[in-house]
Amino acid sequence: MKRIFSLICLALAVSFASAQQLPDVKVETAQGKIISVRNLSQGKPLIIAYWSIACKPCIQELNAINDSLAEWRSETDVDVIAVSVDDARLKASAKAIASSRGWEFICVYDENQELKRAMNVSLTPQSFVVDAEGNIIYSHSGYTPGSEQELFDKVLALKKKKK
Repeated sequence: MKRIFSLICLALAVSFASAQQLPDVKVETAQGKIISVRNLSQGKPLIIAYWSIACKPCIQELNAINDSLAEWRSETDVDVIAVSVDDARLKASAKAIASSRGWEFICVYDENQELKRAMNVSLTPQSFVVDAEGNIIYSHSGYTPGSEQELFDKVLALKKKKK
């Protein structure tokens, strides 16, 4: 019974994610500039990954994405947005971690967790794939080594679908 309930919840989450548009919520960049999340796609597919400083799997996922990012960009022109959900007290630590890791993607800070609520994120890590029109087409919670490839496969499918 629990398995059936879990499958139903998963199906609902996937169908919800496929119908949802990227919300028009403002976040702060590493440089302190306030921007709208909707403006980040700029006609490109996006991977949006939620993380916090206390979440080791989040940081592992972002490191794995960063390791593959040059190849992914050459094949698909994908952009990655890492959204820190750490509050105002921890934002400086989150910025320091992002800077020290050398991540080659955009890091934004959702200290009031408005974007997190708008996208129905309950736990980190959670990642989304967004198409060039701002439609959320895929959502994934949790991280195990290698699962970042699933995100890239969804972006590749977008590219093939566009052709």
